Amino acid sequence: MILVCYDGSPDAQSAVESAGRLFGQQRTTILTVWESVVHVMARGGATTALAAAESDSDRIDAASERDARARAEDAAEHARRAGLDAEPRVAEAQTGIAQAILAEADAVDADVIVLGTRGLHGLKSVLLGSVSHEVLHESSRPVMVIPSSEVAAERESHRGAR
Repeated sequence: MILVCYDGSPDAQSAVESAGRLFGQQRTTILTVWESVVHVMARGGATTALAAAESDSDRIDAASERDARARAEDAAEHARRAGLDAEPRVAEAQTGIAQAILAEADAVDADVIVLGTRGLHGLKSVLLGSVSHEVLHESSRPVMVIPSSEVAAERESHRGAR
């Protein structure tokens, strides 16, 4: 079982395509993780907006979950076209996106976790996004981190400049 993490970013799209090339007809779960508005705002320290959002959080969270489900379903279809036996899966991040990915990897008994270097969530690092960095360092399973073609080209140009 392969777990491919997908948030809609170019790096996540590259991860889906690379998994298809590398793993062929393997059973694959395409995972999209979403966060509640309260968690997002609390992490960002938006205390005034947090109080206002709490009153409407159920509606916002339902929309976030629907969006995550649609992204996962689109990505699973893309993965099937890339040759994978893919099914979508959605999870809410209760204690962070990386922790949700690791919990889902356990739930599906993933042989490998595949994700992009940088995604749509959180601060971006020069080498790895914060989520991919945390998954890589916290996982007890093999992790494959795949850059988008744009990131790969940028990295190649930096190596050539040395």
